[in-house]
Amino acid sequence: MTMSVDLATEINVDITESAEAYLKGLLDKQETKGIGIRMFVSNPGTPQAETCIAYCKPGEEKEGDVPFELNSFTAWFEGRSIPFLDDAKVDYSPDKMGGQLTIRAPNSRMPKITENSSLEDKINYVLYNDINPGLAAHGGNVSLVEINENNMAVLKFGGGCQGCSAVDLTLKQGVEKTLREKVPELAGVQDVTDHSDKSQAFYN
Repeated sequence: MTMSVDLATEINVDITESAEAYLKGLLDKQETKGIGIRMFVSNPGTPQAETCIAYCKPGEEKEGDVPFELNSFTAWFEGRSIPFLDDAKVDYSPDKMGGQLTIRAPNSRMPKITENSSLEDKINYVLYNDINPGLAAHGGNVSLVEINENNMAVLKFGGGCQGCSAVDLTLKQGVEKTLREKVPELAGVQDVTDHSDKSQAFYN
């Protein structure tokens, strides 16, 4: 079902009737008035993306969350995750073992950004769309650990880039240059990789 919450927000998530009934049963067991669910994607737009559903008691919703009233309860959708939940489906299939709730979100790992995207999403988009395909030729990759208080992207290299003798050149001339060109609000980058481990290094 496509849930049009307002003129600017459209949530294209299919929560089947069987899934809603199953979730309602779980919520009823919590014996908390007004409890609903919260759906979000952790690490959206990256290979580590994971789509999650959690209990959401009144007051536990986060800033930016978008509510939608289902027949049985309120579903809250993390605002940042909505683009990555496009075409997601939540279903429940009963079986002799008690049944299984499944969540399929085909776009959760696809980098999607707009001018309103967070700095973290913009950085991940550039890393996974522009930088990692090149590093993959050397068996390497780089991921975002955090954005620190100085607006620096804290990065960690893996695979053939960890312990590589050319990593400083890669970091400054490749990764940092590309990120700052495409994400101008970024102050710079910082590498926290343990490069003493050279077991996977492309260049020793």
